[in-house]
Amino acid sequence: MAWQMFVSKSMGASHSVSSAGGPTLPPELLQEIFVNLPAHQVVRVCPLVCPEWRALVHSESLWKERCRREGYKPRDEAVLKGWKFFYFLSKDRRNLLKNSKAEEGLRDWVILSNMGDGWLAEHVLKPHPNEGTTQNFVSSYGPCMKSQLVDLRKEGYNNYIMDKIQPHIRISDWYAARWDCTCEYELRVELLNKKKKAIAAFTPGTLHSEQWNCDEWNEITHVFRNYGPGVRYVNFVHGGKDKQFWKGWYGVRVTDSCVEICPPEDISS
Repeated sequence: MAWQMFVSKSMGASHSVSSAGGPTLPPELLQEIFVNLPAHQVVRVCPLVCPEWRALVHSESLWKERCRREGYKPRDEAVLKGWKFFYFLSKDRRNLLKNSKAEEGLRDWVILSNMGDGWLAEHVLKPHPNEGTTQNFVSSYGPCMKSQLVDLRKEGYNNYIMDKIQPHIRISDWYAARWDCTCEYELRVELLNKKKKAIAAFTPGTLHSEQWNCDEWNEITHVFRNYGPGVRYVNFVHGGKDKQFWKGWYGVRVTDSCVEICPPEDISS
């Protein structure tokens, strides 16, 4: 087969015969090649070549070595649910929310309420702890709420991963108030099943910032653990309003919102 010939030529070494009748190499040499191939190609293509290749692709040693070389280290190997799953969950970890920093206006967000003068995307009034965050959303003197629905399957997290592995789901949001105006902030994050019914939820309640506050950015974080099978969506909802009822945009500011899927064994999750 083409893949077997590629391996033989790339190594420039003598080879034995596999159970499929084609040339192959010792497992330690094959593993070295597999470690240096794109991970998704290793999973999708290599198992089709022969039983020996398939066994190596599903071996713990291969994915443990890839984790070691790429710097993915679990907190506790004793609770590891498999090096392959740990590798892919670590490698694919990212923010699943689109336009989380208001850099594209209100794009990708569903506006649930747009009272007063409505939502506005603008430059931050006070520098954000993350220097790369320079824009925020700001609410007005009437309730302003917006949401974003994350389809986990479309993002690459299939039913087996969500039901059997149950990776941690970490959410975070940043909010701030103007120093001269009292306001309120709300956050609600729900894990939904395929019928979009809530399985679990995080709702810290309405948070208030008083007038003449220090104008600092505040972070809200939560990690969903052991939420059970059936999670297919994450619904992220946040917003608030100015309580002084001043015309314009004096309400709560939000930015750098995040939903990410984390390996259960990852110390940073």
